[in-house]
Amino acid sequence: MLMIINTLSAQRDTEHWIAPYYNSSAIDYTNTIFLSTDSTTPFGVEIYSNNTLLTTVTISKGNPQQYTLATNRIYTEDESDAFTVINKGVYLKATQPFFCNLRLANDVHAEIITCKGKAGIGKEFYIASSPNTNVAGNRPVYNFTAGILATEDNTSVTVSWNTAGLIFFGGTPTGNSHTFTLNKGQSFIFAGGGGNAFSGNIPNLTGFIGAKVTANKPVSLTNGSVSGNFGAGGSGLLGSSSDAILDQSVPLERLGNSFAMVKTRSTDPSLNMEGGLIVATENNTQIFLNGSATPVQTLNAGQWYRINESSYIAQPGAAGHSNMYISTSKNVYLYQFVGVGDSNATCGFNYIPPLNCFLPKKIDEIGNVDVMPGSGTTPNLKLNILTEAGATVTVNGTAPTPAQGPYPLAGSTQWVTYSLNNVTGNLTINSSRALTSGINGGYSSAGYGGYFAGFSSIPIIEKSGDCVPGAVLEVEAGFDSYQWMLNGVDIPGAISHTYTPTQAGNYTVRIQNGSCAAVVTPIFKVFSCLKLTTQNINVCSSQVITPTFTSSTQTPVPGTVTIVTPPTNGTAVVNPNGTITYTPTTGNGTDQIVYRFCGNAPEFIDCEQVTLNITIAPLTVNNTTLSTCPTSTSPPSATFNLTLAQPNISNAAGATFTYYVNQADATAGNASTIATPTAYTSGNATIYVRVKVGSCFKVAELQLNLTQSVVSTITASSTTICYGGNVTLTSGQATGNTWSTGATTPSITVTTPGTYTLTNSSGNCPSSPASITITAESDPNIQITGNLVFCQGSSTTLTATSAGTGNTYSWSNGTTGSTISVSAPGTYTVTVETPAGCQYQESVTVTQGAVPTVQNASLSECTNSTTATFDLTSAQPAISTTAGATFAYYVNQADAIAGNASTIATPTAYTSGNATIYVRVKVGTCFKVAELQLNVTQSAVSTITASSTTICYGGNVTLTSGQATGNTWSTGATTPSITVTTPGTYTLTNSTGNCTSSPASITITAESDPDVQI
Repeated sequence: MLMIINTLSAQRDTEHWIAPYYNSSAIDYTNTIFLSTDSTTPFGVEIYSNNTLLTTVTISKGNPQQYTLATNRIYTEDESDAFTVINKGVYLKATQPFFCNLRLANDVHAEIITCKGKAGIGKEFYIASSPNTNVAGNRPVYNFTAGILATEDNTSVTVSWNTAGLIFFGGTPTGNSHTFTLNKGQSFIFAGGGGNAFSGNIPNLTGFIGAKVTANKPVSLTNGSVSGNFGAGGSGLLGSSSDAILDQSVPLERLGNSFAMVKTRSTDPSLNMEGGLIVATENNTQIFLNGSATPVQTLNAGQWYRINESSYIAQPGAAGHSNMYISTSKNVYLYQFVGVGDSNATCGFNYIPPLNCFLPKKIDEIGNVDVMPGSGTTPNLKLNILTEAGATVTVNGTAPTPAQGPYPLAGSTQWVTYSLNNVTGNLTINSSRALTSGINGGYSSAGYGGYFAGFSSIPIIEKSGDCVPGAVLEVEAGFDSYQWMLNGVDIPGAISHTYTPTQAGNYTVRIQNGSCAAVVTPIFKVFSCLKLTTQNINVCSSQVITPTFTSSTQTPVPGTVTIVTPPTNGTAVVNPNGTITYTPTTGNGTDQIVYRFCGNAPEFIDCEQVTLNITIAPLTVNNTTLSTCPTSTSPPSATFNLTLAQPNISNAAGATFTYYVNQADATAGNASTIATPTAYTSGNATIYVRVKVGSCFKVAELQLNLTQSVVSTITASSTTICYGGNVTLTSGQATGNTWSTGATTPSITVTTPGTYTLTNSSGNCPSSPASITITAESDPNIQITGNLVFCQGSSTTLTATSAGTGNTYSWSNGTTGSTISVSAPGTYTVTVETPAGCQYQESVTVTQGAVPTVQNASLSECTNSTTATFDLTSAQPAISTTAGATFAYYVNQADAIAGNASTIATPTAYTSGNATIYVRVKVGTCFKVAELQLNVTQSAVSTITASSTTICYGGNVTLTSGQATGNTWSTGATTPSITVTTPGTYTLTNSTGNCTSSPASITITAESDPDVQI
């Protein structure tokens, strides 16, 4: 037989519940829980049944695990287990979110119940089962089954139905409803069979579809048929077999009205193995297929409609992809029918999550999709993906091929579908937009698949930790924005997908994602933890203890006060007003009471448990003294903090101190107390202190004493700080000094002006402060001006100036006044004394300048004219060799002596005839004038006479100078004449006298051989 199970619709969560089912097939199933997660850090999943821990399974990403349940934990074949409270069903929990599904299989049937986490528990459901075909041969194995599992104690459940004539296994209800009560972990199964082949229970075939479940606390529902058949074909007593058709339901608040389905693997349309089942939850619910404006059916609450296989739309291409878009006017349940091949025995169904923007963007990871316990066969599976149009999709990191999708949905431009064949192992599906995904397929005698996410159109809050402090709230990550709220008010800064609450209350999250409108999660209630505190008291007799919160603002309720641990060395009684009277036994020792109480809040009640450590001991007190310095002298008084004496009076635990002026009042303990003991103004006096522990008291005397203080004095070496100097301030006391600078020495040296204060504590009290103001002079800026160099036989005048008025001047040579004349070299120091007595000095050094040594000199130049250009500076070495001398050139001797500005402007190129120049030679401030004689000498004129200007062939020419001596020819000859035999230009210069003439030139030519022939 070829058989298929329904599509897996798993939800990632930290808690999961699986309600039991009823098996009418007479063939046992192996029931295995499959667990997987996206967490790379391993963690344990605890598996419970009837509140008993069965095992803990450790999982991590890439390491999915499975656990096989004992048959009696999850299903029954015994009618006595139906229509009664039983202890079947499974609860799983972990610290990290995980995927969970239950795979049930035998040789001929298989199915998967997919865990939907907290999205799968609620208070209101409508039941779905297989709309079984009336085939006589199948009726004995047909049934409907609805298992309900409680998540809390004292859960009241009512199930009602409209179909008359239903027959239930294990019981007969008196009407069309039944109410029962479950505690946490208990369950209840409604189940009814199809009768026998000859007289079937015809209402049972479809009559329980649409039954309503109402509970006062959250429950989990597993519904369907084990077995059933919704296909066409088959007749007679033998029929066409059946299969397990089963899935976990979701409560009404998780439903939607927009859906997509991808056709599974049935290949014979005549069998009508594809399509789906819609169950309405409200009256006048219209159903629309593939975008049609005309409803195919209108349903009232609890009614159902079968969508036929023919409603799928085949998409173009060779991939054989068919899909369908379903929309309704109101929220409904939609279960997709699943089939494989050409057999009508391969039935299955699964709950289809509604389409919405709050589907996740990642499914990571679904483990071992191709494993069915005990099959021993590799199945052929297909992965179906539903996501928003325009999304980027990958499966295990690889994008689908164009043949695999995306394919459009008729009636919706927002969503598209994909199909991938032959998937195996662990699957991680990612999309850049909202996503859900499922698998379907099978093998020769079985098949399976599943949808992996999207069972809550509004995200739900999850919690780790039990109470505040310590609880962490979390919703699904990956949406566009988050805003946490407490009691409906935004929490500033709480904008991530997790939040750690700091107080009890109603928490919600406003979430925005994609094109969907923002939604607010259902209220999640967070309660305060029991606060544990420890207190200590001393008693010497009976003590009344008043329970009081240490941090809560609530008022303790007297009726909530209880003794958790009674005392061992006394008695403790809770009084009607909520106080506790403790009476110790005789003698000293210790005791302990643990008591608990709660506040008066209407819902989020704070409770506190106090461990009270009791010391039983007689009360002892000591007289003591407080001494302080007077703050007033008329009359002498001071302000005392009387409470500072408490440690010296008594160290009894839990003691209270009350202060009195009169001893009788202290003994009586009346209201005539000192009102402000921390600031009590008094002179020398006796104060009476009433010390009380519990009902015990004693009176101690507290003496108040005033202590006299010393007088501080300051002596200054000067009240003015000379510029760059300091002043020494000296206390009149050798010890106990505190200066305003922080110094504690008897004297301090200060370098900055200001007011300096001194207090002294060499006595019992600090003195009144003494102060002195110190001034400071600024820089006097002494300047000495005048010529610091004088020539031999002369003198110079020095003048001193300084800042300020009233200053006096004295010089190192004994002269007073601001000006002196000096005629001897040396260092001269002026001392300036200010009116405040500060003295400052400045010195200069006066030197006697050197007189240069000079001699007259001359310069000569040759020229063809009466003037020549002279470089006057070339005569400097001849005029003076005195080191450091400078030279200035004048035409007039008087100007040279005066050293004025009438100098020769360009002495290196001075044009003149024969003349006398006056040269001022200066070293420092000393100078002499020398004469420089300028002489102009006429140059000779060179002439050449030639015997001929042409050299005959084989002959020569004679060239003759006009001067007899001083000749220099270009040939190098120095004779008056030369004989040349080669043509060319010949040059002559003459240096007769001190000057050389300008050159004279002549050009000689030569004839070639005339080649005379005879």
